[in-house]
Amino acid sequence: MEAELCFECLQRQIHHDFSQKLTFCYGISHSALPFASAALIQVFIHSIHSSPFAGSGGDSAQFVLVRLSDGESGCLRKYVDGYSVGSVEDDTAREEDEKDDNGSLGIESGQGDVNVGNVGNETKFLNFIANGTTECLMDCHNSRWFSCARVITALAPVAHIGSGSYSAVESIARNVLSGSLEDHVMSSLNLIIEGKPSGRDGMNFLSLIGVPSYSEKNIPGCVRHPNIVPVLGMLKTPGYINLLLPRAPYTLENILHYSPDALVSEWHKRFLIYQLLSALSYVHGLGIAHGNLCPSSVMLNSSSWCWLDISNTGLVKGKQNTVNEEESRTVTSSRLNCMVEDCPGGDLYADLKLSYVIDWPSDFKRWSRGEISNFEYLLVLNRLAGRRWGDHTFHTVMPWVIDFSTKPDENSDASWRDLEKSKWRLAKGDEQLDFTYSTSEIPHHVSDECLSELAVCSYKARRLPLSILRMAVRSVYEPNEYPSNMQRLYQWTPDECIPEFYSDPRIFYSIHSGMSNLAVPSWASDPEEFIKLHRDALESDRVSQRIHHWIDITFGYMMSGQAAIAAKNVMLPSSEHFVPKALGRRQLFTQPHPTRHFRKVSSEKSLLLETINLQEWETTASFCEHTRHLSPVYYCDRQNSMYGLNPVKGPESNNLTTKMHMTSTSGRELLDSSDIDLSAMLEYIEVDDHTSLGFQELLLWRQKSSDLGLDFEGAAPDIFSVGCLLAEVYLKKPLFNPDSLGAYMDSGVLPGSIQELPPNALLLVEACIQRDWRRRPSVKCLLESPYFPATIRSSYLFLSALHLLAKSGSRLQYISEFARQGALNSMGSFAAEMCAPYCIPYIIAPLKETEVENAFILLNEFLKCLKPLAIKTLILPAIQKILQANYSHLKVSLLQDSFVRELWNRIGKQAYLDMMHPLVISNLLVSTHKNSVAAASVLLIGSSEELGVPVTYHQTILPLIQCFGKGLCTDGIDVLVRIGGLLGESFIVRQLIPALRNVILSCIDVSNMDKPEPMQSWNSLAFIDSLLTLNGVIALLSSEVIIKEMVQDGSCIHVKVLKQSHLDLQVLQVAATTLIEICKRIGPDLCALHILPQLKELFDELVFSQDNGSSSSGRILSISKSKVNMLHVESRMDLVVLLYPAFASLLGIEKLRQCCATWLLLEQFLQQHHNWKWEYTRETSKSGADHTTAQRPHFGKIPTSDHNPAKMLLNGVGWSIPQSQGRAKNLISLKHGDSHQHTSSTRHAITASTEKCESWFWYPNVAASWDRPDFLGRIGGLKDEQPWKIRSSIIHAARAHPGALRSLAVSHDECTVFTGGVGPGFKGTVQKWELPRMKSTSGYYGHDEVVNDISILSSTGRIASCDGTIHIWNSQTAKLISVHAEQSTSSSHTASTSSSASKVNTEHINMLNSNTLSNGVLSSAFGGNLYTCIHYLDHDEKLIAGTGNGSLRFIDIAHDKKLQLWKTESVEASFSSLISAICSCGSQKMQGNSAASSPSWIAAGLNSGHCRLLDARSGSIIASWLAHDGFVTKLAAPEDHLLVSSSLDKTLRVWDLRRSWPSQSTVFRGYSDGVSGFSVWGQDVISISRNKIGVSSLSRCMNEEGQQRVSLQKLYVADRGTINFSPLLSISILPFSRLFLVGTEDGHLKICC
Repeated sequence: MEAELCFECLQRQIHHDFSQKLTFCYGISHSALPFASAALIQVFIHSIHSSPFAGSGGDSAQFVLVRLSDGESGCLRKYVDGYSVGSVEDDTAREEDEKDDNGSLGIESGQGDVNVGNVGNETKFLNFIANGTTECLMDCHNSRWFSCARVITALAPVAHIGSGSYSAVESIARNVLSGSLEDHVMSSLNLIIEGKPSGRDGMNFLSLIGVPSYSEKNIPGCVRHPNIVPVLGMLKTPGYINLLLPRAPYTLENILHYSPDALVSEWHKRFLIYQLLSALSYVHGLGIAHGNLCPSSVMLNSSSWCWLDISNTGLVKGKQNTVNEEESRTVTSSRLNCMVEDCPGGDLYADLKLSYVIDWPSDFKRWSRGEISNFEYLLVLNRLAGRRWGDHTFHTVMPWVIDFSTKPDENSDASWRDLEKSKWRLAKGDEQLDFTYSTSEIPHHVSDECLSELAVCSYKARRLPLSILRMAVRSVYEPNEYPSNMQRLYQWTPDECIPEFYSDPRIFYSIHSGMSNLAVPSWASDPEEFIKLHRDALESDRVSQRIHHWIDITFGYMMSGQAAIAAKNVMLPSSEHFVPKALGRRQLFTQPHPTRHFRKVSSEKSLLLETINLQEWETTASFCEHTRHLSPVYYCDRQNSMYGLNPVKGPESNNLTTKMHMTSTSGRELLDSSDIDLSAMLEYIEVDDHTSLGFQELLLWRQKSSDLGLDFEGAAPDIFSVGCLLAEVYLKKPLFNPDSLGAYMDSGVLPGSIQELPPNALLLVEACIQRDWRRRPSVKCLLESPYFPATIRSSYLFLSALHLLAKSGSRLQYISEFARQGALNSMGSFAAEMCAPYCIPYIIAPLKETEVENAFILLNEFLKCLKPLAIKTLILPAIQKILQANYSHLKVSLLQDSFVRELWNRIGKQAYLDMMHPLVISNLLVSTHKNSVAAASVLLIGSSEELGVPVTYHQTILPLIQCFGKGLCTDGIDVLVRIGGLLGESFIVRQLIPALRNVILSCIDVSNMDKPEPMQSWNSLAFIDSLLTLNGVIALLSSEVIIKEMVQDGSCIHVKVLKQSHLDLQVLQVAATTLIEICKRIGPDLCALHILPQLKELFDELVFSQDNGSSSSGRILSISKSKVNMLHVESRMDLVVLLYPAFASLLGIEKLRQCCATWLLLEQFLQQHHNWKWEYTRETSKSGADHTTAQRPHFGKIPTSDHNPAKMLLNGVGWSIPQSQGRAKNLISLKHGDSHQHTSSTRHAITASTEKCESWFWYPNVAASWDRPDFLGRIGGLKDEQPWKIRSSIIHAARAHPGALRSLAVSHDECTVFTGGVGPGFKGTVQKWELPRMKSTSGYYGHDEVVNDISILSSTGRIASCDGTIHIWNSQTAKLISVHAEQSTSSSHTASTSSSASKVNTEHINMLNSNTLSNGVLSSAFGGNLYTCIHYLDHDEKLIAGTGNGSLRFIDIAHDKKLQLWKTESVEASFSSLISAICSCGSQKMQGNSAASSPSWIAAGLNSGHCRLLDARSGSIIASWLAHDGFVTKLAAPEDHLLVSSSLDKTLRVWDLRRSWPSQSTVFRGYSDGVSGFSVWGQDVISISRNKIGVSSLSRCMNEEGQQRVSLQKLYVADRGTINFSPLLSISILPFSRLFLVGTEDGHLKICC
């Protein structure tokens, strides 16, 4: 505390000792006042690569600078002095010696290099030790085993030691950001993994993290422990030693206060504690204790890796300078002032009575009695809430108490602010806040911060540098925009005040020439008087009696729950609950804050009198007891100081031996490969997923650890602190406060909250906090406890090296090679999933070409080891980022056949289509790299057959067509053509040509409209892309098909385009050239018969309009030369030169003249303007075509480049197309320009393709139902996000069962469907259908009763079907695997259940009928021991089954056993309701950018109409309500906060679970019968009611009554127009095919669109 300076003096000293270039961000204070000895600084460096230490600016890095005065630094100062004297003189010679040694040993350059001044150079250290420093430098005996020099070196092996200067700080920053500080350790590890000779650095590191094979080769002091914070520099300045530390984004204190959910699972909690213990084990191994272990000393870097802060221990600050608790509470105000004598702000806080350490109950009582002021008490609350002086993003907050209109007068209400309302509420008004709350998707009144960075910087604008104002307020500095006086400032801001307006008059004086001083109100003569009057207002009786209301709003119980709603103070919650946060709103109190209990008496001494009654004192006492957690205690050592460093007292006999071992071997010595055993590492990392240590093993460990105990007293307080931290991680509040700790130490009474801990954690905590320190376990014993499963240890070994200060390329090489050697496979899928978030950033970061292979290897290894849902949530988002980035070799690798097929095998095609396929298409835009384009093209072409016709059409063809005119490259058009060739002539005729024709017609419509220029340009480019694509697919058709589809009956689309007078000339040229290609394909006779008559009108128009010039737009379009070689065309008349000579050559001049009455005028025009003249060369041939030569210009045609990367890849380099390799090769020979040479072999390939694709014979012509504006509206993204247009058309049907088809389950590839229902003999059957041929391929016939539910167990290839019992069987072989059933209940219970079921049937007789539930499991009395419905939890591989008595049974699919049974009915219920529907949070989510995650709740619908929401972890009922007036038929959860339910009461409802219960639902009405089911995709809901379907949207606005009307439609057969009359029992959506399936009562499976 001696060196505490105010922030201004601290900033001035840092700038004096280093440079003004060093940016001072803010001081880091541990008290409630702005005094500190450490600061956050920023260094600006050019060309900084991505680094966890980089600031938000991108060209800067932030560090923590801790300044220790000579009186504080103790041994550290002597160490720095000794290093400078003992080693700096010989730096150059030693470096040359090391270079020679490294060269002779064969070490690669840079492996073992250490910068000048780095303690990492072990030679320097050994020489330093040899110079008489084997004993402690100051005889402090911090460690009984080693000297302080040895300990400091071991804790800070990479620190740069030298004189303090800006150049030194800049050099350190560059070394850190470049990754050179510990790259030699990483290089050594890489050599070990590769089985090559390496230095000892890698082996020493492995020893540090606990690999047993290397424990005997440890050399402490040369390698940093990965969980010790890196001390980057020890810089000496006059009077100070400056420690330079990396700035950690978070501390454990931040996580516990602002984002406790960031520790997302039990595993993450244990992993954090394991890291902390590993660091503590290393510290204790050095013979010292930490002595200050608390949440703020546990730092977390950007990847949430743990660092133990050692900058506040006694070893660093000196044992004699630590302050114990009692001293800290008696620190006088003078010690809180700045230590600089001439400090300009030295008197600002002289009157304050705060202590250095906050003692919450004491401070509250002192404030309540009037011993400290309101100002001081609010500073205490700010410190408890984590708010920081000087940090503009999280500044200390104060209330505005007056509005500055008049001078504050306690006898008048004028000018006083209403403290019962937030400033935001006062500024915005109740009406606006109510509107915000009622209309927001997430209900809220205010933002998540009461004091924004913008407000703080505006308040302090006159004192802040302009650079900060430009960054925080506005990029363009305009001084007149800042409020000029206090009243305007108060009216302008909706935010609260800052303490400077109550304490520091300097805030009013401007340091900027262009900005005037902030004017004080007229009732104050100057800023000094204003500060006094403003402070008096804050301390007035009026404010003192009301300030508790403001505290409740800002820090208290009005921040949450009903109190927040009533106070209009509901804050906008964070959208990312699991993301760590370093700041936020901390709610300190959950009870109303008591009023201040004192009044002032008019006298010179202002005596304080207590005037509170007994009831008020009881309230105050209760409040104090309730808030004891605000004074946490983590340290217990009554003989030593609370914050002092304690030497570890151990046997001294080992001291000399240990020292000799440490200094005996050089860290640069190479080890032979025979000394390195990679298999030992893999064996250590191996995890057996089928074995786990349980509670009994932990009990045995507890007994053993108590018997062994600690053999040294110094480490005992640290063990106690570990127990406190472990408890707080679980409880989310401290375990001990001073009173509870005293009670425990005196009488052994533990706090009651300890019983809230999980049993495993409770055992560990109790072991750590035992009163007898000898019975506490050692750190090593804790690390070996069964509390930490094998996955923790294996993950720790795998990840530790990633957090060395090494180059990203070296780290990527290490983890990829380690994974390739089998590390991920050895540790198991769960541990691999836990490691993935740490590794993925290295994959998606910008990579050098040499690093791509390592990234791809690592990605592949994760793909092999992770479970499907983990791949969806972790790997697929990373792949998305790579595909969205600029070109890289990694992107091309991800688009290869082998990788995508492996992805399909692991996660299914649905996830691929949803998350990756649109990005593959985006790579066909012209802005991407040609290699990416080629790889994407091959992928799209090769995958089309396997995806099937419907999916290919909707997910590939249509998105590519939507790219027309938007920069689609030539390969994109080629993809459309080649997919058409692969899928056959039928596909081209029925799907591609109609779609392209519709686009062209839409473009014609737009060209005739008055559209803005960008729209017309896009339209013209879309025209060209459509015509080129059409030309390509026509080349694949026979002449007969071309005649029928393209030119017969005067329907030639090309001629129609050429007749348009408002099109761009480039469009007309492309239309002309493609028309000529069609004519060549069909031959002269058919051309003369079908094409020439349609062109006659065009030729006549051109002849008679040649004097009028062109009526086209005259726009010059930017068209890629790779698409078409354009001839310079100046007017529409130039179409004559494109068409007439070509037709003359094709048909013969005589035939052309016979068909064209204006031939003479046309030939005259050609001769006059283009010097064209027909010349006869010989007689007419038998075919009737004249073989002539003529001088005619060469018109443009589609290029036929022989070099096409996609073609080359298709020829064996890339995608392997199953069963169609020959066909693909034939298709490659087809070229747009010379496609008239259509060989017989190619036609045979097309015919074979057509025959193969007849398997999709039922798929209709989708484009035929388009509306023309349909295409024009799709100018958004690549995914078809337009509302689903349901046509209510049955496109195909098949008889699936003799009786009712009750259940449907569709596989992820949308090619296989399972139907369950009534089979022969009224028994249950399940049929497997292949949709391409609409044929049943197999079935399961093992059920005795009707099958009422089916679930596809996606990760296992199994099917679960339910008929009252659950059968699990193989989907390929239909072989039964297992059967699950509940045990029969007693007869009385059965009778009761039967009667209840009968009662339900009676109650709903108007909704349940013999048709709807005929032959079903619910048609008669239903026993409580039978299963009624099933639901699969993909994430946990568990099946939930509902029962007839209202219970939920969990079944473990992986291990084939029944788990827990949850009751949803109360014990007192007279009869049980059966579970009729189940869903879980996230279970229905197959869209968006995230896969289904582990559910947080499970919903159950009952036949009574009730819905119950259960906690997915505990089974406790969260909510229960009457959702419907009848049988609940279906539940679904499209979002985490939404629940959709349907019922036989003729309604479908949507429940927002974020609202309070019972909530008002959105009701969909309009059904004439009960809703028997529905299916959800995105925002669309398709429901079925008897023989009708209803389409509704979750995003559509409801009416004032919270209702929507559903428009019902009857299904009709598309080709015959007949209506379906059979009741619909089940429905399932094929989202990517834009189809849906329904099952009917008469057993039919129907495909609808």
